[in-house]
Amino acid sequence: MNPPDEITRAVEAALFAAAEPMSPEALSAHLGGAEVREALASLSSHYDGRGIALVERGGRWHFQTAADLAHLLRREHEEPRRLSRAATEALAIIAYHEPVSRAEIEAIRGVQTARGTLDVLMAAGWVRAAGRREVPGRPVIYATTPDFLAHFGLASRRDLPGIDELRAAGLLDPVDDALEALGVVSLGDND
Repeated sequence: MNPPDEITRAVEAALFAAAEPMSPEALSAHLGGAEVREALASLSSHYDGRGIALVERGGRWHFQTAADLAHLLRREHEEPRRLSRAATEALAIIAYHEPVSRAEIEAIRGVQTARGTLDVLMAAGWVRAAGRREVPGRPVIYATTPDFLAHFGLASRRDLPGIDELRAAGLLDPVDDALEALGVVSLGDND
């Protein structure tokens, strides 16, 4: 079998990475005006009978799971979780300050944390009860899990972004920056 030419490879890569099906005209424009119809036919033939197929629907091309294998993926389909702002803040506090108690989370956030917030993080498998603090009342302390690291692509907590990286990515609110400059808010260190 001969290796595919550069246009065929480029069409394959563009379709694989595309968020939406693409027309031949859009593919051609994306690839600098290259003729793509022959490459589409070649790729369609190449993927025929495989686990994925290159198909045309309504004049637009895209990869899809082979129809006879679609049932295998239905069980694996998982709805993406959307965390509330409170849950996102609590998760960040736990990740940067673990082990941390609910009272410490609330002190950092400046508001009460609903019980359900930590329950959602625990149900997701990202946070676990890590024991009890040896102080009066013995509050439960929370820490992140290996699933948290895996989900966010981290080898360890040391890989969490530092304050300079967060600022460079535009993830710090100007109000947060002002409070931090006053020493009121701290993201903690990456232990």
